[in-house]
Amino acid sequence: MDRANRIGLTILGAFAGMVFTQAAFAQDTCKNRGELDTQYCDENKDLVADAPTDPKKQKDPSTLVFAYTPVEDPAVYANVFKPFVEYLKTCTGKNVVYYPVQSNSAEIEAMRSGRLHVAGFSTGPTGFAVNLAGAVPFSAKGTEKGPQGYHLISLVKKDSPYQKLSDLKGKKVAHTSPSSNSGNLAPQVLYPLEGLKPNDDYKPLMSGGHDKSVLGVLSGDYDMGGVASDVYERMVTRGTVKGDDFRIIYKSPIFPTSSFAYAHDLKPDLAKKVVKCFLDFRFPPEMTKEFNGDDRFAPITYKDTWKVVRDIAVGSGTPYNKAAYDAETRREAEAEAKKEAAKRAAQPQTNVVPNAPKQ
Repeated sequence: MDRANRIGLTILGAFAGMVFTQAAFAQDTCKNRGELDTQYCDENKDLVADAPTDPKKQKDPSTLVFAYTPVEDPAVYANVFKPFVEYLKTCTGKNVVYYPVQSNSAEIEAMRSGRLHVAGFSTGPTGFAVNLAGAVPFSAKGTEKGPQGYHLISLVKKDSPYQKLSDLKGKKVAHTSPSSNSGNLAPQVLYPLEGLKPNDDYKPLMSGGHDKSVLGVLSGDYDMGGVASDVYERMVTRGTVKGDDFRIIYKSPIFPTSSFAYAHDLKPDLAKKVVKCFLDFRFPPEMTKEFNGDDRFAPITYKDTWKVVRDIAVGSGTPYNKAAYDAETRREAEAEAKKEAAKRAAQPQTNVVPNAPKQ
């Protein structure tokens, strides 16, 4: 290596060290971070990311991007939330677009990268959204009595022989997705108390969604499925399935429903306006019917309302940190790849050779 190159590398190394030192110093200026990723700070200790102190880093987009958890078919909720999206446009004075996400990890990554400004996150993934994407939960669906909850319910077909969870040892049991609270994390903690231990007594089969678990039980693909009670009730109300075709053999204590959150780096005045718009909105009849009687967005805090969910996550060995998120994202992607491969394998094959020479 010639002298000029050595000098260049020395300068480059010194510059990189200076940048690293400055970055470390900038991080050290945060007095409390808690469980949050290193790019966020929580000096008021409310467990969510503070707004950037530098006004230049606060966002005031001309178009707000809004998404709702892919707990069921995203296309269903594009229509359900249409009245609210139109209201939010008028209330904020900004253009608002609905973004149909296909997975929990895609939704979290969209907010982390700055492409998503306001979102409804499913109960379990809310913790990952807070810690890794800077989401600030502020409301949940509810009534004048406050936010409503849901239960983990364990469904079997009505004519099945299963009467209690311990009857499912060695059977086909559906979970939904790795980061789902009721669809995976809660069963890991609660089922063993009922005599059924995931991964020991059965191998959880990831269905890819609560609705898919319900339909899989009905078709016989699964002997039992653990799902969110509110999703199941919506499917019955909608006529997708008949309640008489199932039995519920287990029902958990109550959990909070999906959280609605804004990105931490929204300009504070805009964030306040978004929160007010949500809390002032009253669901039209079609939304109230879809959400099992909920008629509004009720105020919540991540610190208090999500404590039971955080406890379940820790108890199941899935704390809301990046290592757990990366592992679950990989499992989610692998499960999706397997389903796609199975679909392709099930498609009829033809033996026709294009442009075959004539005999």
